[in-house]
Amino acid sequence: MSVRDEREPLAPRTTSLYDYALFRHGIEPDGTVPRKGFPLPDGPPPPGPGRKDRTWQQAGAEVTDALTPPLADPDPVRAAEAVHRRVAELALTHRSLRAHTARLALADEDAARRTARQLIRTGTDAAAVGVGMALLIRLGEPEDVPWLKALGMLRGLADSAIAALDPLDRQAAALLVIRGRDRSERLTPLTEAITSGDTEAVRSALLSLPDEPQAMWLARRIAEAADLRGLLRARPQDAELLALTGRLLHRMADRSDSRADVLDYRPARSVYEALVRHADRLPPTPEHRSLLLSVALDLHSGPAVLLNWRPGRRRALLDALDRLLPAAAPEPVPADRRADWFRRNRHLPFARTEQAGDPPRWELVVVHGPEDDDGIETRILIDGIPLVPALFGRGRGHPPEYLIDSGRLRATAEPREVQLCEAYCTEGCCGALYVTIRRDGDEVVWDGWRGAVGPPPPAYRFAAAYDAELARAEQDHSWCRPARSTARLIAAGLRDRPELTARWDMTPGWIGTDRSDTDTTVVRLRYTPSAPPPGTGGSLYFEWRLPDEDVPPRARADAALRRLETRDPKTFATYRGGNAALAEALGHRPPPPAPRA
Repeated sequence: MSVRDEREPLAPRTTSLYDYALFRHGIEPDGTVPRKGFPLPDGPPPPGPGRKDRTWQQAGAEVTDALTPPLADPDPVRAAEAVHRRVAELALTHRSLRAHTARLALADEDAARRTARQLIRTGTDAAAVGVGMALLIRLGEPEDVPWLKALGMLRGLADSAIAALDPLDRQAAALLVIRGRDRSERLTPLTEAITSGDTEAVRSALLSLPDEPQAMWLARRIAEAADLRGLLRARPQDAELLALTGRLLHRMADRSDSRADVLDYRPARSVYEALVRHADRLPPTPEHRSLLLSVALDLHSGPAVLLNWRPGRRRALLDALDRLLPAAAPEPVPADRRADWFRRNRHLPFARTEQAGDPPRWELVVVHGPEDDDGIETRILIDGIPLVPALFGRGRGHPPEYLIDSGRLRATAEPREVQLCEAYCTEGCCGALYVTIRRDGDEVVWDGWRGAVGPPPPAYRFAAAYDAELARAEQDHSWCRPARSTARLIAAGLRDRPELTARWDMTPGWIGTDRSDTDTTVVRLRYTPSAPPPGTGGSLYFEWRLPDEDVPPRARADAALRRLETRDPKTFATYRGGNAALAEALGHRPPPPAPRA
C-alpha cells in the first residue's frame, strides 16, 4: 500500500486496524479480498446501543458534545485518545456515529484533519477509526488515499472508505463498491485485471461482460474502475470498446431506481464526445443503430442533458448522430421488435420543436427502450431541460397513460395537483414530485411544487403553445406497440362508458400489458357486490388477459368493450384474490401458487 510513516507507538494490547488490514491482505495466497472484506480483529461490532429511547436528534447532540472539544485540540495524539474514550461512552452504532460525525461543525478544520489522520493510521477501535474516516469525507487529501484503501478492506468500514475516496480517487472507490456489491461475482475477472495493472487484460475483461442488467447495474463504477476514458484515448477506433461505451453510458443514464449515475460520472462529456466522434467505426448492425439511437434519446431528453455542456455542443453531437443513423423503415415491422422500435423512435431526438410565443417552451416526449415496453416514461422538457431529473431524480416520469391519456395535464380554471413522478421505492419512502396546474386567462401556470429536491422551483407560465403541444401528444401513439394500444383504447372506452363495468358491480383497475409478455393486454377489475351474501363483504379482484392475435388494436378494443356489454367478466376473467369469505360464498377458488423458477 505505502511506506509507513513515523507515528506514535501502537497500543500494547493490539495493533492498529490499518496495520491489521495490511497484514490480512499480505497473508492471502492470491492477494484477493473477500466480498464483504476481512473480519475485524475483535469480531463484528455489537448490534446497537441499549438506549432505545434516544432519538436521532438526541444522538446528534451527544456526538456534538462529545467530539467537538477533542477535534479542536491541536495535539492529534491527545485528541485521538480522547475520541477513543468518548466514542466508547456514547454507545452508538457505528453507522449512526459516522453519520453524525460527518455533520459536525468544526471550529478548526486543520486540527480535525490531523486528528482524523491519527485515528485512521493508529486507531485500534473500529468506531473511533470510523470517526476519522467520516471526517475525511470532507477533509481528506490525496495523501490519505493509501490508508483509506487499506481500511476499506475491513468488514464494516468499506462504506466510509468509499465516501472518503470518491473525491480523491474514483478508481479506488469504484473497486471497493464493485467488490462489495457484486454478489454474483460476474465482475471478479474485471477487478482482478484492474488490480494487475494490465490494460489489455482490463479491455478483455470489459468486453467479456454480459450485456445483462445483473452485470451492468454498476455501469458508472465499472467505467471508473476500468478507466474507460483512458482506454478510449488509447484505442479511439476500437469498435468493440466503443459499443461497450455506448452500453455503459446508456445504463448510467437510466434512472429507473435512483439519481442517474451519468450525472456523477466525471468524464461523462468527454466519453460521449469520444463515442460520437468515432461512432462510424461501429458496424451498421441493428443492435448498434438501436444503441446509438438510445444514446441520442439520452442526450436529447434524458438526464445527460443536465451535464455541464458547452453552448451548442450537445446539439452538435445529436446532429452528428442524426447524419450517421440510417433512415427509418416507412412501414411497421411487427416481426422484428428492435427494427420496429427504431422505426417509431428514429425521429424523436432530432426533431427541432419550434413553438410560437414567448418562453418557456415545453415539450412532451414519450420514451422507452427497444426491449422495455414496461419502462415507458413521459419526459417533460421546459426550455429543453428534462423536468423530473432536474427537480427530483429518484425515478422515471409517469407513463403517458397516467399523465396524458387521463387528461391530468390539461389546464382548467380549477387548480389541479398532479403527481409527475414517484420514487421507485414508493412515495412513503423517498417522496414524489407534484405540481399544481391551473389556467390564468390565456396562460397555463405550473406552480405549487411539492417534493422537489433543492431550492423551490419557479412558477412557469405557458402561452397558447401549451395546449397545442398537449393536443399533439394526446394524438401521437407512435411510441405504442399494438397490445399497449389495445390497453389504452380499452381504458379510454371504460372512462367514457363507466356503465359497462358498473352493471356488473365492477370497477376497472390497472390496464396495460403484461410485464413478462408485452404482447398481451391485461385488464384488472375489482368486484364489490352491491348486495353481498350474508356474513361477507369486501371485494374480489379479477384479471382478463387478451393475447395479441394480429388484430388491429381498435378492433380488438371494440370487441372487448362489446363483450363487457353482454357478459359478466366474472364468467371469463381469472379470479386473483380478495376477501376469502366472499370468494367462498360465490364459489371462486384461490389462484394456484406461482410455479417456482
